Amino acid sequence: IHVSQDSPLVLQSDRNVTVNARNHMGQLTGQLTVGADAVEAQCKRFEVRASDGGKVLFSADEDEIVIGADRLKVTGTEGAVFGHSVETPHIRAEPSQDLKLESPTRSLVMEAPRGVQVNAAAGDLKATCRKELHLQSTEGEIFLNADTIRLGNLPVGSFSSSSSSSSFSSSSSPSSSAPRQTIYELCACPNGKLYLSPAGAGSTCQSSSNICLWS
Repeated sequence: IHVSQDSPLVLQSDRNVTVNARNHMGQLTGQLTVGADAVEAQCKRFEVRASDGGKVLFSADEDEIVIGADRLKVTGTEGAVFGHSVETPHIRAEPSQDLKLESPTRSLVMEAPRGVQVNAAAGDLKATCRKELHLQSTEGEIFLNADTIRLGNLPVGSFSSSSSSSSFSSSSSPSSSAPRQTIYELCACPNGKLYLSPAGAGSTCQSSSNICLWS
């Protein structure tokens, strides 16, 4: 069936339009059905190629679905939903858009046998959580490299040479004539909790500090 040049070919039916392909034995090998509700293709492999007939834009068979376009754009408000795993070498947000990885109800896990790198080349990197933030290295070390490292909101203990324990700074009220303390020592309790102690000629950290006992 063919038409003259620059003329359309129209196949019209009150029901479905079906195109069948059969082998030399008469067995059905491929079928394309255009219906009122859907277009269905039954074949071993379905392909959508570019206008020049070379590049495969979309292909589907029993084993996999391949999208060969330069960009896959999902415009749905809920984005793309994957029932199982997602495998990709690169995740990138659109220009001038933030990239957000979120698991609203469960945990978010990123694993790689050769390491996971998170880099903010031109901005800040911020990690926040509702409960506890754990940094753990099973075989190596945790290395903090920066011009300034700050530990905010650490409790401050007060040291007394006549006492075997130190307490919170709020429990002591130094006289107005006492010099203002500006240098502190960073102390670590046996359980790993950190606190500040007023620096002296020697170490003022004490394992029996109330800060360690009350943590």
